[in-house]
Amino acid sequence: MKIKNSRQTQSSFPALRKNDKVKVISGKDRGKEGLILKIDRSSNRLIVENVNQITKAIKPDQNHPQGGFITRENYLGVSKVMLVCPGCHKPTRISHAILSDGKKVRVCKHCQEHIDK
Repeated sequence: MKIKNSRQTQSSFPALRKNDKVKVISGKDRGKEGLILKIDRSSNRLIVENVNQITKAIKPDQNHPQGGFITRENYLGVSKVMLVCPGCHKPTRISHAILSDGKKVRVCKHCQEHIDK
């Protein structure tokens, strides 16, 4: 019996882009907002500014001669965030529309405002 790969990497979250403002909707950081710093489309994860921070111990090296602990953001699952509309400032789902000049834009489901400027 052939087993299908259930992970869809291409169309999983094309609506999210770097520097979009998102709100965390589940998990320990629920309610926090931040900008997307990095997206890993192959594993459906992203890094959000000041969300899901971890403390990491580092050994002494040229950059950190004393060593010690640093705090940095860790990856977060894409299903745990929603895009915040710049018009209505609410977490929203996204639809796509094609303008008269043929350009494809993202549209807020609540206020119908274009997210891409």
